[in-house]
Amino acid sequence: MELRQLAVLRELGERGSVTAVARALHISSSAVSQQLSTLQRRAGVPLTEKRGRVLGLTPAGAALALAAADVSTAMARADEAVARFQHDASLPVTVSAFHSAGLAWFGPLLNRLHEIGGPTVGCGDEDVPRERFPVLVADYDLVIAHRVPHDPVWPNTVAVTPLLFEPLDVAVPIGHPLAGRASVSIDDIRHEPWVTGHIGFPLAEAVNMVAAAAGQPLRIVHRINEFFVAASIVATGAAIALLPRYTMAPRAGDGVVLVPFRDLPVGRRIDVLSRPETLARASVRRVLAELVGVVGQRSLTQADSSKPA
Repeated sequence: MELRQLAVLRELGERGSVTAVARALHISSSAVSQQLSTLQRRAGVPLTEKRGRVLGLTPAGAALALAAADVSTAMARADEAVARFQHDASLPVTVSAFHSAGLAWFGPLLNRLHEIGGPTVGCGDEDVPRERFPVLVADYDLVIAHRVPHDPVWPNTVAVTPLLFEPLDVAVPIGHPLAGRASVSIDDIRHEPWVTGHIGFPLAEAVNMVAAAAGQPLRIVHRINEFFVAASIVATGAAIALLPRYTMAPRAGDGVVLVPFRDLPVGRRIDVLSRPETLARASVRRVLAELVGVVGQRSLTQADSSKPA
């Protein structure tokens, strides 16, 4: 039984004629009759009967009309509950991120929301192959994901909020011949040993871009997804790597220097994925807005700090 059909039956019981129902619902009399006929076939018992020149309800019809009023009341309450849910800016929100994004932004985001009295946020780390990020929107309200530009775009089943294009620079140990350069070329690094991520992860795909530009396979010695571990290997002089410029910038004492490419724009796109309907919730929109602000502010700060004095 459809809600529209039940509503027509209820209106007939209260208004007493097909014409009055049609006028109240702004539909034709034939449309009213059609809805009633369809409902009666579904019910399997007579719901209406002729009373002179008008159509009235049978006892079964009257009972169903009464139930229709209960259904209408329940639906109104459900609509009200959904509206409150969507407009309540204090409801909890869940956010996932791959490791470097979580390290860079979870803390500032939580601090910012605490300062402004924002929603409670539950954070989760999800470092997965690129094609797995869209699946995570079933488990989290907001999913921070990354991909390299030549990868397929995110599926149209998810809403996408762009956060940042983050350059990937060549990480070399302090004391390396390239460490003092303002930039490096493909020819400078084509024969170096490399540490990169596992196949299917965005950083491994970025190194593939470098190999394509070099016109030859690179010598991949280590496959490590965790940037801290990769940086520690770079610091020993055993290999070089691509590391993110903003989210994983080396700190004093790390023994690693980042040098940008001058002839190849290597980087990753960082986006927030969500189910489209999730963005109807005020609390989710508020957290997303604060996240965008945190990322923008910290990226500008990192960019300024990387400029030569």
